[in-house]
Amino acid sequence: MKTDGILTEVPKLGRSITRQTARDAVADKLTTLIATGMLRPGDELPGERELAGVLHVSRETVRGAIQILAAKGFIEVSQGSRSRVAAVDLSHLPITIAAPSAIDRYDLEAVHGARLLVELHVVDQAVDHVTDELLAKLDALLEAQRQVGEDTMRFLICDREFHLAIYRACGNPLLTDFVVDLYGYLMEQRRHAMAVPGATDNSYADHVAIVDALRRRDRNAVVEAFRGHLTRIYETTREMRARSSPEERRTVHNGR
Repeated sequence: MKTDGILTEVPKLGRSITRQTARDAVADKLTTLIATGMLRPGDELPGERELAGVLHVSRETVRGAIQILAAKGFIEVSQGSRSRVAAVDLSHLPITIAAPSAIDRYDLEAVHGARLLVELHVVDQAVDHVTDELLAKLDALLEAQRQVGEDTMRFLICDREFHLAIYRACGNPLLTDFVVDLYGYLMEQRRHAMAVPGATDNSYADHVAIVDALRRRDRNAVVEAFRGHLTRIYETTREMRARSSPEERRTVHNGR
């Protein structure tokens, strides 16, 4: 298993300039999942083998990362059972450019418009940097998504790695960080939307189409596949928002 490829891919919390070990980098990545609401208090973490496969590191690296987070009180580790996310709110942490709560203050239409404008440009640029290594990583993540099926939390962990791998290929780290912020918009409601029967199957089919287009280096097909995927995310999130109460919507726009 590769243990150092992840080091250049994990955004530094607080923008610190430090040399990270592989386990520090994975600890930051897991912290990001908690801070964005992809992992919530009480959630069981996937097993070491599963996380190692998705994050492209060794099981020992994952184990060390979990120990770091347990020492910080972010993860609860119990003998004989899966590690769980502790009752901790990390939404104030700046994961890339802004804390997740800052992006969540914008309305859905604004964020969707920004994603169409910026993200489609990012993936357009990524086509010029498609490598066999990137395609192999995306294929592995597709297989992981296929295996987890309708397990929403596990699917979203794979989904984030899938999107980030493509974003980073654009070669512009500032645009990558900006798109990562947009990706994390209303993650708690995204979890609910993805729990609707058939949602993970639809997202997986979108991802297959994206990888097929990337494999052909077909710029127009990649952009259109992403456009369709972003439209699906927008529509399902809008439907979920329509079903939420006015109080819940106000909570989002006032910050967590």
